[in-house]
Order: sequence, then structure tokens, then C-alpha cells
Amino acid sequence: MHAWPASEVPALPGKGRDLRIHDTATGGPVTLDPGPVARIYVCGITPYDATHMGHAATYNAFDLVQRVWLDTKRQVHYVQNVTDVDDPLLERANRDGQDWTELAERETSLFREDMTALRMLPPQHYIGAVEAIPGIVPLVERLRDAGAAYELDGDIYFSVESDPHFGEVSRLDAEAMRLLSAERGGDPERPGKKNPLDPMLWMAAREGEPHWDGRSLGPGRPGWHIECVAIALDHLGMGFDVQGGGSDLAFPHHEMGASHAHALTGEHPYAKAYVHAGMVALHGEKMSKSKGNLVFVSALRRQGVDPAAIRLTLLAHHYRSDWEWTDAVLDEAVERLARWRAAVSRPDGPPADALVEEVRAALADDLDAPAALRAVDRWVALQERAGGTDEGAPGVVSRTVDALLGVAL
Repeated sequence: MHAWPASEVPALPGKGRDLRIHDTATGGPVTLDPGPVARIYVCGITPYDATHMGHAATYNAFDLVQRVWLDTKRQVHYVQNVTDVDDPLLERANRDGQDWTELAERETSLFREDMTALRMLPPQHYIGAVEAIPGIVPLVERLRDAGAAYELDGDIYFSVESDPHFGEVSRLDAEAMRLLSAERGGDPERPGKKNPLDPMLWMAAREGEPHWDGRSLGPGRPGWHIECVAIALDHLGMGFDVQGGGSDLAFPHHEMGASHAHALTGEHPYAKAYVHAGMVALHGEKMSKSKGNLVFVSALRRQGVDPAAIRLTLLAHHYRSDWEWTDAVLDEAVERLARWRAAVSRPDGPPADALVEEVRAALADDLDAPAALRAVDRWVALQERAGGTDEGAPGVVSRTVDALLGVAL
């Protein structure tokens, strides 16, 4: 599966700062110090509907991580999946009377268009669950043969008790885990499971549903968590720098994925930091495909909204915060974009070297994009008020905003 085209990232003078970011697993900040190649895995979409603002906010956060690393003169090895076979996708296809593969291909294509418009840097490896199945099956067999998985009526379940580190990612108690498992695709009430929290690794073929050759597992399809683990281990290996996604993935998805990897490799940790973006709400409730309270990137683009304004709307909120989408927050971003573009189109301005360092410092401090925006606002206000004599300053500001914030002025 191919990703989307990369926009050029301008090189800035000097060198950026190492990223200090909030780690869900420790509950506090950690300073990341990758080697020459920083490794990041971000969980992708289940393509049964278009990209909404919740998606966009998540991918914006991890785009900033990439940009901070690139500014430190590192290379970035970024991997993202597409869950192109799963219950929600099949249910939507059945509801609408269409082929599930066509639905997945159409929505994945639209996602690529939205990411391109928003100037999100693409992953080096963009892998669909279906294409990963040949690598998933042997992992499930290994877990079963090692006693870390068991069969229940043809389905294969992972035993969470096989991982002594289970629970360290989300830091939740058993009752909270059980409630979230029921809400987020698990089946804690199924009779016969060794532990109600045990997640499915391989679902035996159901009548009328797609399935693949599972070798000794029998025909079926993979569970959600093992999909990402297989892709991440294949392309990044253990101990990669950042596992990223929305805050609703901390449990069960990232918790279970880490336990799968620990049991498979005997190594710990799966990722050095678990980083989670906040949720975006509309009319007081979290944007959700199941609730239908969505604002789509593609719909805004069709209405003529500049993608740079959409991105500025996202940047105006700290990545870990939960916030609400309104017309007012978009209007503020449209106004900000107009002021910034007017400022960098002028022939000169106040010196901008300090601004570069302010933006770097803000982003290195747990991706504080709102602080970075305020720094640019101050430079723009000073230029509007007093002008300036530095002919190179507007270009420096434009390149800084492009390289570090992903906004083309």
C-alpha cells in the first residue's frame, strides 16, 4: 500500500532541541534521545468513513514529532497501518450494500488526499492489515505454541497473564480495563476465556465474512492488536522511540500490543514512550463515527476552507488536550492565517532569529504548538506596529512556520 506525497521541509539555521514529551506509561514527561534514526509507529485509520477532525488532530500531533526530530538533523523512520479489515468496516459495507474492499480503498484514498492537503509528512511504510496477514499468522502460531495463547471454539486468544508487564502502559485497574474493553471492541463477557480481558488474536472464519489461510490456525482473520504488532516489529523492531495514537488507544490497543510484543520477543519495552493525543468534540460530545457527530476535512475543503487554516485550528490546541470544534475556532484560524501571510509578504520586518528559537523551544516542550503560534503572533504584531529593517526576516519566519508547524505561507 502506498502513502501520500511528501511536502518539502525547509532546513533552518542551527539545530533543533531534543523533544521532551508526556509518556502515558510513566504518567510524566520523558526526554527522547533517539539515535541517528528516530523510530515512530502511529496507529492508522479503519477506513469506513472520511477523515474527521479527531483523526486530523492526532496525525497533526505526530507530524509535529517528526518535524522536531528532523530539525535535530535526524532521519525519521515512520510507520503507519491501515486497518482495512475489521468489524466496523464490514458492518458499514453491509449497511450500505457495497463491497468492503471498495469501501476501504475509497476511504483510504480520501484519507491520503486529506493528509496531502494538510501537509502531513507521510510514513515510510504504510501497511494495510490485509497485506500484513502473511506476517501475522506465524506470530499467532508462536504465541500459541509458547503457551501465551489458547483456542476457544476455533478462535485464538492471547493470555494477558503471560506478560508480567501487562497494565504498565495504561496504568488502569482491572475494573476500568474491563469496562473499556467492552466499549472498545473486546468481549470480556464471553464464556470460556481464561481472563475476561484476554484479546482475540485470530478470529475463525464466520459465514459471509472475509477470511484468509491461517495455516495451523485454520481459516480466519487477525485481531486488531496483533496487526499493529506484526507491522511494527517487522519495520521498526523492539524498543522503538514512540508509539502514538489517540488517547482512546491507550487501552486496550496499545496495552495489548505491548503485551503481545513482550511475549513474542522476551524483551521490554515495546516502545520507549507511549504518546497520546486528546479527543476533539462537537456539540459537547467526542467526535465519533458511531455517533455521527463529525466534521470532515474533505467537506471543509470542498467548502473552500484553506487547508492551512484547518491546520492552524488544530495547532491552536495543545495536542494532549480535549477540545471542541466550533465555527469560531476555525474563524480565528482563518484570520490568523491572513495576518501571517500578509506579514511575510512584506519586504522586511523585525529580526526573526529569536523567533526561530522560541518556536523550537515551544515544540520541544511537549509539543506546545499554542505557544509556538503565540510567538509568531508577537512577531507579526511587532511588524504591523513598527515595521522593521531586516529584509531576510519575513523569509525566515515563513520557512520556520513551514518547517516546524507544517503551514505554508
